[in-house]
Amino acid sequence: MTTQSDQPGLRVSDVMGTELHTIDGLATAAEAMALMKQLQISSLVVNRRYDHDELGVVTVSDLARDVITHDRAPERVNVYEIMSKPALTVRSGMLARYAVRLLVQFGVSRALVIDDDGNPLGLVTLRDLVLGLSAT
Repeated sequence: MTTQSDQPGLRVSDVMGTELHTIDGLATAAEAMALMKQLQISSLVVNRRYDHDELGVVTVSDLARDVITHDRAPERVNVYEIMSKPALTVRSGMLARYAVRLLVQFGVSRALVIDDDGNPLGLVTLRDLVLGLSAT
């Protein structure tokens, strides 16, 4: 029987970014914005509250949609109120073309990359995947 890892083709692990930046869910939106600005990034992984909890992600889009457009004070909004949880995840060995389909199907631009035990390894964006596939 052929498994996905036996199939030829570009894998998520070939194009993913491995640098993850995290934030606590109890941090404020203002703290998330400051960290994103400092690191020049557009998303943060939200730490698990306990061992078997799901991962979350907070993005610039979340901040714009749930804080800025509603005139909420960023200092009074916690990250857990606006984050996406559970975060969309893909396995590192998944074929890139399937990951593209998944992201498009869910209307998101990024996914957390996890290992077989559910531990985060990195982040992959639709841009990473599409441009990676164009090079093959």
